[in-house]
Amino acid sequence: MATRSTSAWVVTGVGLVLLACGWSATYLLTGRRVASSGVPRSSIVVAAMAGVVGFFVLPVLGLLVFFPAGLFAMEYRRLRDPARAWASAWHAVKATALGMLIELGLALLAAGAWLIAVLSGVGA
Repeated sequence: MATRSTSAWVVTGVGLVLLACGWSATYLLTGRRVASSGVPRSSIVVAAMAGVVGFFVLPVLGLLVFFPAGLFAMEYRRLRDPARAWASAWHAVKATALGMLIELGLALLAAGAWLIAVLSGVGA
């Protein structure tokens, strides 16, 4: 069952590099964009906790509802202006979504590399 072919290790390496790049890009790009908009880390942390709670309160959609709501609430608490709080929260939500899309895209590329390797018989 266990094979030690060079091509199998290359496919593993490519997959790991793609996954690491996706993970890194998510945190680096999102962090930079959110920091440049002035949203404090505490607002993001509270919004993430609200998203996790929302995931269990309202399965499937809870994260998509509670994360932005928690972020808006924290930004409103900080800025005391609904228009500025919404603009700030929306910028952070867009940055977070971009990071997640990049990570998803690179994870799909890694899965595609594995699928191509399996279908072509690499390591068999």
